[in-house]
Amino acid sequence: MNDAAASVVPVCYSLSFTTGTLLAREAALLAPLYAQHRDWEEVRCLALDCNVLQVRTHSTGIRLVRETVKRLSALTDDEVALVTEVTASERSHLMWAAACRRYELIGEFAEEVLRERFLLLAPTLGHQDFDSFVRSKALWHEELVEIKDSTLRKLRSNVFRMLKEAGLLSVAGRIMPALLSERLSVALGSHTPSDLRFFPIRPMAGEVTAL
Repeated sequence: MNDAAASVVPVCYSLSFTTGTLLAREAALLAPLYAQHRDWEEVRCLALDCNVLQVRTHSTGIRLVRETVKRLSALTDDEVALVTEVTASERSHLMWAAACRRYELIGEFAEEVLRERFLLLAPTLGHQDFDSFVRSKALWHEELVEIKDSTLRKLRSNVFRMLKEAGLLSVAGRIMPALLSERLSVALGSHTPSDLRFFPIRPMAGEVTAL
């Protein structure tokens, strides 16, 4: 394969979001440690040594701390500071954005399926929509072709639980318009492309979308 051909090979999706769901509670506990130490490795060590997440087993703590740190580190320092200041609803929205940034598959699903269906006035989002999305991406991503059915079900389950915890999907599967606060809209909209694209909302003035 020549360099030109190699350059268009898509990067493999990270599919390690089977631990935890939105992790908003965990984020609220770890974000203050980062505000103090400004070092994620130190946050990880302190969280495990002091059992900050108050989990029953050390192995569970390792998994949850590792995953929460991965999500939080996808935020800017100013956004991590917001995690400690905002309401529970705002924190859930921030952590949804963090998951979308950390995991490209989630981010693309949010933009290409969740928001697109909302803009097209399709009222619901179901498991079949996720499965169809994954099948379409499998044309370019071999790692999705090789995925086990059990793993796919786990990934799908976690994504839908995140959506419900973030208040973006009802228990009945109805898409819920995101009621983003002004400060979150400003923070998320300041990125290029705008991270408002991950939410079921109408395009906002000045919003820069992906090419």
